[in-house]
Amino acid sequence: MRRRLLIALGTVCVLFALAAPNAIAGPGFIKSIWGPIKFAPGEAGCPPGGLRCSAMPVYDQLGVEMIQYQMQWDQLAPPTKPANPRSPSAYAWPSEFQFLVSQAAARGIQVSFLIKGSPPWANGGQSWNHAPNPGDYADFAYAAARKYPSVDHWQIWGEPTRQNNFLPQKRKGARKYARILNAAYGALKEAGRENVVIGGMTFHGGFTRPPDWIRWMRLPNGKPPRMDWYGHNPFERRFPNLRKRPIKNFRGLSDIDTLWREIKRHWRGTRKGPRKLWLSEWSIQTDHGSYVFDYYVSRTRQSRYFKKAFSIARRVRYVKGMGWYQLIDYPPGPRNPTWGLMTYSGDRKPVFAAYRALP
Repeated sequence: MRRRLLIALGTVCVLFALAAPNAIAGPGFIKSIWGPIKFAPGEAGCPPGGLRCSAMPVYDQLGVEMIQYQMQWDQLAPPTKPANPRSPSAYAWPSEFQFLVSQAAARGIQVSFLIKGSPPWANGGQSWNHAPNPGDYADFAYAAARKYPSVDHWQIWGEPTRQNNFLPQKRKGARKYARILNAAYGALKEAGRENVVIGGMTFHGGFTRPPDWIRWMRLPNGKPPRMDWYGHNPFERRFPNLRKRPIKNFRGLSDIDTLWREIKRHWRGTRKGPRKLWLSEWSIQTDHGSYVFDYYVSRTRQSRYFKKAFSIARRVRYVKGMGWYQLIDYPPGPRNPTWGLMTYSGDRKPVFAAYRALP
């Protein structure tokens, strides 16, 4: 009897040991979204003329697992470099951040902050989109992680391959970005080993094309920067299909297999290279084109695009998660973006139900 018990216990221990790596690796595919924390009066059904309404119940209804939100460093920083730039008290944190973090936690939703924008004292007195000193950026990332310890997914800048988001561009810009990313990785891991650092953050096209950006991302010692996941925004007008051939140096959703091969090739042989691909932003507009994208589809076809895109992302093992951009359309206007799950007034498009039905 005792021998049988010992054998049974041994079997359980072996099974637990085999399961442990998967447990450490964390959850499976993450269903994510970009959108507002609160609706303005008259927006998405929020009564006009009153106070802003929380958007959190809508995310709850949708079954969102992670909300992505932008953190603009230059807007939170003081006019001059603080005496202790690693202290959370050195920065002016808006109340909406704490509202998001606490409300999301109450609903079992994760939060991912994207840190972009540099104050003049960190970039030589230039505009917010100029590359900052890597140490200053890392100090702020550390302070942010200490301010919001429950947040453990951090994205390093957003679409730095676009001129309006990050300067300089091309090889020089990729080199500067690599140093920023590598410094932030060290700071965020120091703040909490559980922090997941997402880098690259490329756009499907941009002034600097994704394959070039990846190839040029090198540190002064010639090595690629450290990161946990590689972030990419694979917008495209084509109906998603991995069997389609890439369009030159563009990397849309139909090209993520090619993109992943390029990423793995660049980080081959390194211990701190990206383990997964994070598709931060993807969507397709309805009704009309906009000043952002000139292409669009019908509302019914938008839902079909969504189902196909997310089925591809969930099927391939190297994709960790995918985010829809955004929750609601911009205010009505012939050139305003219409990529939401809902209209500006709150009418739910067919894609709303498709997102909610996604496991």
